[in-house]
Amino acid sequence: MAKAKVERINPDGLELKDKIVYINRVAKVVKGGRRFSFSALVVVGDGNGIVGAGKGKAAEVPDAIRKAIEKAKKSLIKIPVHNGTIPYQITGKFGAIQVVMNPAPKGTGIIAGAGVRALFEVAGITDIVAKVIGNHNPFNTVWAALEGFKELKNPEALLRLRGKIEEPQEEVGV
Repeated sequence: MAKAKVERINPDGLELKDKIVYINRVAKVVKGGRRFSFSALVVVGDGNGIVGAGKGKAAEVPDAIRKAIEKAKKSLIKIPVHNGTIPYQITGKFGAIQVVMNPAPKGTGIIAGAGVRALFEVAGITDIVAKVIGNHNPFNTVWAALEGFKELKNPEALLRLRGKIEEPQEEVGV
């Protein structure tokens, strides 16, 4: 399947909320002992269908979080959100992980694992059912959900492409 071209969004002027998904301590064994560093996974979104994720690595936790937020702002994408859910079922794949996301009726809430739950919350999705198939690595589950989001299209645009809805025509005045 061909990769869909996704339009990047400028984060300037957006009120973005960020959420820390996971912080990992990494040890490198050197001659004098162990050197510790930290990696952080952060998701950002405006609560209205714009969402992104980033990973930052640094010697201190606050620096890793700051770097992750900067990278997440560079990877913002727009997803169609209708009545607090996605328009149709989609499966995102990344590595050995699949994230199956199903729209849910109003009042269902977010039924998902911790990593993708944070992504849905900052995206403004309030009703969705998601299942992670395969490994439960938080980094890869978030990337898989984002890959699924990139494949989502606005249903009205799809109907126009298929010729089911006619384009609004301009009237020619005299």
